[in-house]
Amino acid sequence: MMISSMDSQEVWELENGGHIDSSSKEIIRNNNNNDNSNEAAKTTQIVSTPIMRKKSDPLLVSNVRFRILREFLANLQEVILGTRLALLFPAVPLAVIARLNNFGRPWIFALSLLGLAPLAERVSFLTEQIAYFTGPTVGGLMNATCGNATELIIALFALYENKIHVLKYSLLGSVLSNLLLVLGTSLLCGGLANIREEQRYDRKQADVNSLLLLLGLLCQMLPLLFRYAAEPGTFPADSILQLSRASSILMLLAYVAYIFFQLKTHRKLFESQEEDEDEDEEKAVIGFWSAFSWLVGMTAIIAVLSEYVVGTIEAASDSWGISVSFISIILLPIVGNAAEHAGSIIFAFKNKLDISLGVALGSATQISMFVVPLCVVIAWIIGVYMDLDFSLLETGSLAFTIIIVAFTLQDGTSHYMKGVVLFLCYIAIAACFFVHKIPQSTANMEAKPSLGVSAA
Repeated sequence: MMISSMDSQEVWELENGGHIDSSSKEIIRNNNNNDNSNEAAKTTQIVSTPIMRKKSDPLLVSNVRFRILREFLANLQEVILGTRLALLFPAVPLAVIARLNNFGRPWIFALSLLGLAPLAERVSFLTEQIAYFTGPTVGGLMNATCGNATELIIALFALYENKIHVLKYSLLGSVLSNLLLVLGTSLLCGGLANIREEQRYDRKQADVNSLLLLLGLLCQMLPLLFRYAAEPGTFPADSILQLSRASSILMLLAYVAYIFFQLKTHRKLFESQEEDEDEDEEKAVIGFWSAFSWLVGMTAIIAVLSEYVVGTIEAASDSWGISVSFISIILLPIVGNAAEHAGSIIFAFKNKLDISLGVALGSATQISMFVVPLCVVIAWIIGVYMDLDFSLLETGSLAFTIIIVAFTLQDGTSHYMKGVVLFLCYIAIAACFFVHKIPQSTANMEAKPSLGVSAA
């Protein structure tokens, strides 16, 4: 590490009669601080982004005469061309053109969905770059906020347009995708790639995430059980709504405690125990203000495409003959988290299951304990009816998923058969929602207090 080498150099100088001037000490101090920042960025960020990153060639822009233009082109090269998903970026302007020229709404939906994939990966990359300058606490809080920015923005637009069924389906799909598809394929591929050796991981981090997921499941099951426990012929919508809002506040408090637990008191539990010694040390490739500006711009573009997705999802469903539930629960999470999924699988190939578990379980926990209750609170503020009753089929799928994953991770070891089981569970749930259709009139009215949620 840089710190050790610099300290050794200073001791050698003093022992041999040399001296270190103030400028040299400042350089040593700056290098030490940079090294600390690099470690902070590593331990507080989801580290799937380096896998999807391509190294840029500085010679391509070194001959540009004007410094401002040269810096802009260098940043453009790092941000736009520095990802393996760069081929999907043309879908972003194509989606805007299709919307402005009133092309078919299914085309707008498809192009917007494809454009969200590289944008979601780049937001994670830019958040990581900012963390190099802000330190572990601010970097961790930014990761807690921006880790699932795409899902949060889509949920907020669905909430604004009063499409509560799309909101609930998309958030449920993100949790199911991370727990079954991402984790399942990671364990499957990692087990096959390391079939001659036993794969092990630290159970402590998985236990904490499992407890939070079970708490979130309880808060989502109580409104459903309350509805079925009501007297025949009555539907206590107001009581369910009040219970959901109270439970959402408790979930947010639990998530704040989890962030404090993760970043302060038990930070070592969430640090990667397996570091690749052959890889070069990660450093910031763009400046703080450049990263911040790009982050704001890409978040705005994600907001535009999210509006397109929410506004055209029913038209795409009718045109393709696929239910809205299948598109929201299966297609949206797969495309929106493509980079994160690929990174988790590649880390499992390298026998780094702690990182793969951190990606899958951390993202699922953030959706369940932060995004879902936040949407309920925001709906409360703007006067939209939204509760935590996800109906029987959806809640049952989530419950069995969390229980199966908890049993899968209980012994601290892994093999490919565990991945096979999780992946097949995801296929079974996907098939269920492929044939599950709700009447459009019911979906449009489910936000009304007199109806609550769609019938199970």
